[in-house]
Amino acid sequence: MIETEDAQGRLKNRAPVGVVDIGSNSVRIVIYEGMVRAPAVLFNEKVSCGLGRGIAQTGRMDEDAVERALAALARYRALADQARVETLHVLATAAAREAENGPDFIGRAQAILRAEIRILTGAEEARYSAFGVISAFRAPDGVAGDLGGGSVEMVDVRDQAIGDGVTLPLGGIRLQDASGGDLREAEKIARKLIAGSKMADACKGRVFYAVGGTWRAIAKLHMEETGYPLRVTHGYQITPDQAQKFLRKLVEADLDKLKGIHIISSSRRALLPFGAIVLLEIIRRMKPSAIAFSALGVREGYLFGQLDGDMRRRDGLLEAADELAVLRSRSPRHARELARWTADSFAAFGIDETVDEARYRDAACRLADIGWRAHPDYRSAQSLAIIAYSSFIQVSHEGRAFIALANYFRYEGLKNESLAPEIRTLTSERMWQRAKCLGAFLRVAYLFTAAMPGVIADLRWRKTEDGTMELVVPANRAALAGERPEARLSQLGKVTGVNVGLAIGDPPSDRRSLSAGR
Repeated sequence: MIETEDAQGRLKNRAPVGVVDIGSNSVRIVIYEGMVRAPAVLFNEKVSCGLGRGIAQTGRMDEDAVERALAALARYRALADQARVETLHVLATAAAREAENGPDFIGRAQAILRAEIRILTGAEEARYSAFGVISAFRAPDGVAGDLGGGSVEMVDVRDQAIGDGVTLPLGGIRLQDASGGDLREAEKIARKLIAGSKMADACKGRVFYAVGGTWRAIAKLHMEETGYPLRVTHGYQITPDQAQKFLRKLVEADLDKLKGIHIISSSRRALLPFGAIVLLEIIRRMKPSAIAFSALGVREGYLFGQLDGDMRRRDGLLEAADELAVLRSRSPRHARELARWTADSFAAFGIDETVDEARYRDAACRLADIGWRAHPDYRSAQSLAIIAYSSFIQVSHEGRAFIALANYFRYEGLKNESLAPEIRTLTSERMWQRAKCLGAFLRVAYLFTAAMPGVIADLRWRKTEDGTMELVVPANRAALAGERPEARLSQLGKVTGVNVGLAIGDPPSDRRSLSAGR
């Protein structure tokens, strides 16, 4: 029996880092595995205190809310100590920034947390929200909008660049208070403020990136309403027409009868119509091309802002895939070798790739062995589920489906599609066939490597005069050839539509060849 205090499910040499977010609606702690490009979450908890409730009328945070928040912060400090957090970042937003009793609250909170609290200005909040979107999406182009309890921050984002931004007093709690709970009045307030904003015309024909708990709740409900097959909020994207129809329903319908409403916390439900109103007005006035929901916001953006330039530019998807390979595969080096070999293989077979398709193929290779400990009958299903539902960033839902399906086919074979019908609906025909194709290449490679490094780079493709693509196995590895690899090469030929052969060493007269495909 193995006894150790070092969990093998965690990466070595990482110091946990925590972020406490004191918002107008909730107070939350998130503890991350470390300061890296795509940090994994070790612990996440929130308490809905409603610090921003009534500030518009009284100018003060409610005393009961303050006491609830301070009690939560005392627990968070204990949790951070328990998790051995070395650095605890504490951020406070609109409520603490604007309330008359904010300074007193901050002083008491700092004493409890034993950490300095950074009170973000509206501009800083917008900047870190934008950083969250830049961290979470590859080459974003549009407006990042972060809806909190007290305000909404909107800022222009284009790839890694942050443009103009604005803070509007349209947070869910603030709008509810300002309108007296009257939804028609709330619509008037939102329409006036958004129309008069300098961001009103910034998003036309571009993507609106929706950040914040209320908008994520709306995304979850829309998935329930439509029966969407992949219940992952991050990267979920809908058209303006789809959004407007559903948002109007949230404003006008009885929420208690809404499909899936049970998955939304009671504290969040009351704010849904007000969040829907703000997003409706943004769509009506700003005319985005699409609405994409982000799971990353101010907290993640703040940490992203602490990274150096080189680390920020790293691919968040590939970094996370590499880490999962370290944690779950037999050989991470072999996984990276596969990524390089399949890139060469696709080029040899004339299979073109977009930038994202190449990234997704790379990620699929890095993840191709994470299911090896499962029962052989369930490796395909387990790999598909882990990949499809992992907290990856910088990947579309179709990209998730492609990566998951490639690994499904790598284990299951190319004919049995019974375990993946719902994921199939997320892919275009091109991506579906690419997943099969990549799965076929992986099935060939693993029979030569036994999932160990140092072999795959020696296997080269060569095109013969008759158009056959030969996999050339060097003479010193000739014993690896055999009936099973030849059968896998035959399958590859059928998937690619190319005659495929196997050659042992040089010259060409030494080769044994098989044909499949056209």
